[in-house]
Parts: sequence; structure tokens; C-alpha cells
Amino acid sequence: MPTFTAARRDHSFVDARGVTIHYYVWNAAKPVAVLQLAHGLGDHARRYEELAQALVANNITVYADDHRGHGATGLEQHGGDHARLGRLGEGGHRAVVDDLHQLTGIIEADHPGVPVVFLGHSWGSLLGQRLINEHAGDFAAVVFTGTAHRSPRHMNSGNLNKRHMALGTTGFEWLSSDATVSQEFVDDPLTFYADALKLFGLADGLRLFGRVAKPLPAEIPLLIMIGEEDTLGGERSVRTLAESYIRRGGLTDVQVVVYEGARHEIFNETAKIEITADLITWIRSRLPQPGN
Repeated sequence: MPTFTAARRDHSFVDARGVTIHYYVWNAAKPVAVLQLAHGLGDHARRYEELAQALVANNITVYADDHRGHGATGLEQHGGDHARLGRLGEGGHRAVVDDLHQLTGIIEADHPGVPVVFLGHSWGSLLGQRLINEHAGDFAAVVFTGTAHRSPRHMNSGNLNKRHMALGTTGFEWLSSDATVSQEFVDDPLTFYADALKLFGLADGLRLFGRVAKPLPAEIPLLIMIGEEDTLGGERSVRTLAESYIRRGGLTDVQVVVYEGARHEIFNETAKIEITADLITWIRSRLPQPGN
């Protein structure tokens, strides 16, 4: 088991529609950047403890919220009813994106002058694509993991575990080649199987789709990281996404990294130490160095 050294601080804010959003902070002593992390569907922020600790050890503070309908936010929103986790409530996806923007404002107030990096995983990356369309100027760099191009042609709307179902019995083998990850997902009382159409309905579900805005600030660096065996979008999907950010968005620093043999949750993969090191190296290489 990893040794955790940075204390997690639990906070909350009330969003514009009256929902209490719970978020968590792992503080570095002298941060060179703050990373805002957006988790996936059926997921919650505290599953990223190990990643947060690695970032803090490299002088990167981490903020991560439990989105509407998820984690502590979802439990409070739905009166402690675990069966209602995943329901976003009034405002749907628009409200979740607004909450992410509100959290960015809190980060900027807490750490004036410190560069903010956005990292969205899976559903969090789809929300992040919408956030970047509207508020790209808030961020010094952007990272999408387990992501896809937001079109019906480039996103798998079926059984994400179909390719891996012969490898185990949990139904979540698609998450990682480390078998303990899928079992821990099943055992976690705050994670759940998420049928997006049933949770969101047709109208709000369609809001997951969309195009890259044009133009975006050309200087914002973008890193896209996925596993070779990721079943949400796959390599063709993310390369189409990267091309869209270059051609349509006008970004000039776009990198795609595909990890051989890895599945959807790259930071929970057997090669997670190397993958996390790649993330940290990339972030630090895109930020102003101390003293400059």
C-alpha cells in the first residue's frame, strides 16, 4: 500500500442552484501549480488519493470535487439514498460545468498567481471539453484522460466491459488490468454502474456531445492520455479529438499518449507509477519555472 503524506482537507460550497458541492484539497507546501481534477461517471474524487499524493510530492496542489449526484455531494443531495447516486438534479450537465467553473474561481482565490491545470478523466474529460470551450483562459494547461471525441461515432454507448468480460466476474474489468481495481470499485459504497441514458435522459444525455470551440487561446498546451485497450473511445477517437483541437481550436501544443496494454483508468494501471511520472513531467515542462 502507498504511504500518504499530505493531509486531505474536506470543504464545500453552495452552487448557483442551491446544491452543496463537496470538494477536497491536497496542499503542497510550495506549489508550482494547482491541478483541478474532474472524476468520471459512477466515480468520486477520493478514489484519486494516490494520484493526488504523487502530485503533492512534486509541488502540485490538487483540488477535486464530487460532482452533482456523486460521492458526498450526491449523498447529501439525495438524502443519503445510495440508489439515487448519479442523478444530477436541476440544471443537469449545464449545472455540473458551472460547478467546475465555480471551483476554478475558488482555486484562483486561494492561490492567486499560481498556474491552474485542468485534468478531466472519462466523463470528467467530456465535462472538461465543455468547460474549456467556455473558460479556456482560466487554465495554464489541460489534460484529458480516458477521453473521447464527443460525437456518437467516436464514443461507445454500449457495454464498455464487453471486450474484457471473460477476464473476471465484476463487470468492471474494463477499468484496469489490475484485478484489484475492479473489485475495489464494486466494494466501494460510493461507486456504481452508470447507465448514462437512464440517469440523464435523452435531452441532457445529448449535451455530452459537442464540438471544439473556435478559436481557443493557441498557447494552451493539451495532453491526451489513454490506455490502448480503453473501450470508451479508443485511439482513433482521441486522435480525431486532437486533430480537432489543432485545426478547429487552433491549439499549437497538442500531444497524444497511448499506453500499450492499459485500459480505462490509467492512473490505476499496473504501470501507474510510470504513467503518473509522465503526467508530472509534462505539467512541469509546460509551466513557468520558479524564478522566471
